[in-house]
Amino acid sequence: MPLTRWQLAAAAHLLPPERPGPMIAQHLLGTGNGSCLADRWPGPRALAVETGGNWAVAGDPAALDPAAVAGRVAGFVEAPAAFEPLLRAAARELHEWPRVIFTLEGPGGPAPAPRGGLRVRRLGPGDAGPLAGLGSETDWIASTWGGPGGLAASGTGWGAFDGRRLVAVACPFFVGQGYEDIGVATEPGFRGLGLSPACAWAVCQDVRRRGRVPSWTTSPDNTASLRVAAKLGFRRQRRDRLLVVDAPVPEPARPPQP
Repeated sequence: MPLTRWQLAAAAHLLPPERPGPMIAQHLLGTGNGSCLADRWPGPRALAVETGGNWAVAGDPAALDPAAVAGRVAGFVEAPAAFEPLLRAAARELHEWPRVIFTLEGPGGPAPAPRGGLRVRRLGPGDAGPLAGLGSETDWIASTWGGPGGLAASGTGWGAFDGRRLVAVACPFFVGQGYEDIGVATEPGFRGLGLSPACAWAVCQDVRRRGRVPSWTTSPDNTASLRVAAKLGFRRQRRDRLLVVDAPVPEPARPPQP
């Protein structure tokens, strides 16, 4: 059954402590973006929390039936090992997606300068249109904010513009109480110009001003993302994995062609 944001807050004892990386339940609690399912109310024993196609499951997996989970929990799932048999029984297909999580504990490096004469600025409510104009490889960036309008209204994103066209975006993809996990996306044809580091650096400064620690989550084979994290001063915190349920495992963005 669905729980409200406030019911989730009352059941927060079922959630593991916050840590850098995917913070799905914390994002819903803090921003209102997402949804939550439970086995029952009151007295829930298990939770499945979603935002932007990202899921976290917590509590007692024995409280859930595979038939009830099948077709509902699909996408990228942060799951304790005890939940894996349940998810395998419920899914048509399930894959592991290796992840590596970094944190920026200090001030980081100096502000990177974008190349090509493009300007970088904070996004605001008037930028919903440019955000909606992003291509299929980059439009995921607004998914945890309820879409382009939600990300624009949040005031948390930074973008790079080629004239009036938005070509790169960085924002807090997951917002917790102690950490904010940074997402960044650059349109094909504008990669390799330093736009991702420039936008992400500005977001990291905002996160630090809010008294939180920036985190960065990527896959071990995403060399472009790893380079950006290193350039900004992020340091590896841990290796982890997500379960990809009834969805393809994402491939790293294609590098710019010479």
